[in-house]
Amino acid sequence: MNRAFVCIPALLLAGCLAAAQTPDPSPTAPAAKAPVTTTDAADVAQFQKIEDTWSKAVNERDQYSLELVLSPLFVDIAATGEITTRNQQLALVIAGVDRTLHINQRVITVRMMGDIAVANGTYTLHHKVNTSVGDENGIFTHVFERVRGGWICVNSQRTALREENGPKSKKPSTVESPFHIPLFGHNN
Repeated sequence: MNRAFVCIPALLLAGCLAAAQTPDPSPTAPAAKAPVTTTDAADVAQFQKIEDTWSKAVNERDQYSLELVLSPLFVDIAATGEITTRNQQLALVIAGVDRTLHINQRVITVRMMGDIAVANGTYTLHHKVNTSVGDENGIFTHVFERVRGGWICVNSQRTALREENGPKSKKPSTVESPFHIPLFGHNN
């Protein structure tokens, strides 16, 4: 009889432990949608309109329009590695030190992740470089956050494309040795 009093609570405890380790079939947090890279015309067009507003604000030195596109938390990393904030970007537009500054941006893909979107594309930046004027072609990544039904940019990074300075002289390959593996083959 003593064994029955000991075995029943032990079985109940084992059952409670097993039930506690079973995952809850109804999670409290909704499942996040996987990020999708898209070239869907509607998404690209939506973010191209934002990029056009941004470009126009810079090109026309329009502080107010630029404030509407850039988040107060905005950080820009230029192709040169220079890091600026929203306020510094606005000051550059207001000061108008570089009167030749002109930018054109084109969205290629957009990734939607709930209230965050990442737009990738190409740009051409016409600006002063030291004492001369030049064009910088490159690619950009802009991170947007959905705020009050609209999108504002919180982060921008640009990478300049390397300019080719004419044809490079390549050593023509031969049929006997199309490539060279060190320690094997000819000692050139």
